[in-house]
Amino acid sequence: MSYPHLFSEGKIGKLTIRNRIVMPPMEVGMSNFDGTPSEQLMAYYEERARNGLGLLITGIARVNELHGAAHPRQLAMSHDRHIEPYGRMVERVHAHGTKVFCQLHHPGRQNYALMIGTWKMSEMIGRFWPGYWKLFIKLGSILSPYAQRMGQLGLALPVVAPSAVMCTHDKQRTRALMRWEIKRLEQDFIRAAKRVQRSGADGVELHAAHGYLIQQFLSPYTNRRSDEYGGSMENRMRFLLNIIRGIRVECGPDFPIMVRLSVDEYYRCIGHPGQGIELAEGIAIAKRLEQAGVDAIDVSSANYETMNYWLEPISYEPGWRKNLAQAVKDAVNIPVLAANLIRSAEQAETQLADGHQDFVCLGRPFLADPAWAAKVSREAEGDIKRCISCLWCFESLVANALKCEPVECAVNPRLGREQETSVPLKSGEGRTVVVIGAGPAGLAAAEVLGLRGFKPIVLEKNAEVGGQLQLANKPPKKEKINWCFTDLLHAAQKNGAEIRFNTTATREVVQSLNPYAVIVATGGLAIRPPIDGVELPHVVTCTEILNGSVKVSGKRVAVIGAGLTGLETAEKLAEDGNQILMVEMLEKIGQDALPQNVDDVMSRLSTYNPTIITGHKLIQIKPGCIVLEHVKNKQRSEQQAENVVLAVGVKSNDALAHELMHYFTDLSVIGDAYKVGRIAHAIRDGFDTAWDLT
Repeated sequence: MSYPHLFSEGKIGKLTIRNRIVMPPMEVGMSNFDGTPSEQLMAYYEERARNGLGLLITGIARVNELHGAAHPRQLAMSHDRHIEPYGRMVERVHAHGTKVFCQLHHPGRQNYALMIGTWKMSEMIGRFWPGYWKLFIKLGSILSPYAQRMGQLGLALPVVAPSAVMCTHDKQRTRALMRWEIKRLEQDFIRAAKRVQRSGADGVELHAAHGYLIQQFLSPYTNRRSDEYGGSMENRMRFLLNIIRGIRVECGPDFPIMVRLSVDEYYRCIGHPGQGIELAEGIAIAKRLEQAGVDAIDVSSANYETMNYWLEPISYEPGWRKNLAQAVKDAVNIPVLAANLIRSAEQAETQLADGHQDFVCLGRPFLADPAWAAKVSREAEGDIKRCISCLWCFESLVANALKCEPVECAVNPRLGREQETSVPLKSGEGRTVVVIGAGPAGLAAAEVLGLRGFKPIVLEKNAEVGGQLQLANKPPKKEKINWCFTDLLHAAQKNGAEIRFNTTATREVVQSLNPYAVIVATGGLAIRPPIDGVELPHVVTCTEILNGSVKVSGKRVAVIGAGLTGLETAEKLAEDGNQILMVEMLEKIGQDALPQNVDDVMSRLSTYNPTIITGHKLIQIKPGCIVLEHVKNKQRSEQQAENVVLAVGVKSNDALAHELMHYFTDLSVIGDAYKVGRIAHAIRDGFDTAWDLT
């Protein structure tokens, strides 16, 4: 299928872009500590450019170190010394025909107080003492779990904002900027834009979305000032308009300026109707920006407090907010860019053809597959590794930030390792490698083994691939999980893997294949804790509910364990007409899961009015009831339950591995069979094991 709109030339100002495919700005944590592009970052961007990308907008670049640093390894345009290194990266991207914009950013209140003041000192020390960064990484690893708490307790300087309105997501002490500080910040943005121009980049994007500083000035929820920077819409826009005017003076009329704009903050969707920017005002702001001379609007939405309305979890339908881009496009005569949760070339083409937008932004899809544009252009969409919207990228970015490690992608183990994994060692020579299990780890290993010239034979006991993903896809709105194992299967088979279904791997079966090496990827098993009554017939694991071997309807069901798996299983049970009781030992449900995913499930589960008991552990199961014990005061109580579903974790299914290790010298155990983890860990484990096989 051809895509004439997607691959037509487009213009932003006087700049011509070869197609309508844009990689929007995403922080990936790959820059050098001094804000210059690292070789890792340049390789990451260059791989996407060489695969046909039209426009690349690099991730958040800070404009000052005092209170504008949001990540230890983010780009910077705060000093002239950043110009030449950024320019070298621009040259490498330009060599492949891709245009480059730099996004300028200040986090405002959406930052950790630990970064305020301290980064300027760290950056200065690091320039004169390179060994300092090793110490910084060690300290960051220690402080990482406590970074948010330190800001809450006042153990660091407050974050800055237009007004002292604390972000309820980060909960950092917040102070209002003084007028002279605002004036200085305007100059910081203007000078940074001039540096972008001097680097040879093609344009600049001002980040006025997702709740960062410029948006904080625009929003009546966060801007409660009584001076010329607050009150009316024109006053709230003053900070941004002054920056735009200054850039025009410094950079001239032809240097493209784009604004990424949250045109709707969606506060009504979290129970605060009438708060913040709503679409009508967002459109008015966009029209005023056009009058001010910006060359394009990059339409987005929401902020950290309403994060699921811009960085969507797995349940959201592709294109669900395309109406925002359409509304802006109907109101302005400059190009409109938007992400809109685009997950296929067909969707991208349709939204362009229907006039929803002028350019399509593919953020997470370009993390998942750097060759998205090239594969679409040669009509090989089936080869694309699709983003499943699991949010592991954001979760890993936050977790890795102070450890100074880069972002990760659940389905792309090459992310951040583009250079060192660009050319596989073709040393397989047709030798057979047996892979036991066609879950994500096994399929990832099979794909790489085939690339390297081995003959991978995958033994799968079931009639389908996916392993535990065939459970993870069963709760409501988890269908995108299917994309993961479907794409892994396609890649493995394309590279020569043979999948033998309905085949139980035994020592004899494996030996009959005379393998050069064996990789065991047998996954995990649901835990049945040693609790009195656990063997009663009305007690099952979440596995039995999700795989359909046990069906429960019209019952009062106790789900033991309120982690994400427990919550998702409870939602499925509730959808099947059951009354839900949830029991969790910790003080909070979903405590070890990404809050975004928990909020997503709970937004639906709560409509079924489940009973949720936290801070209690299961002591005994009886016919018709369960016995709970309060974790702190040890008081016991009984709760009615006709059925009990255990969702208390997974253990490695490694019995076969222990048996086979006595018979095969080159045997590897990967994925959950080795250590229980997430999809990302399984795929990375499979990739690395196959890549490193000697």
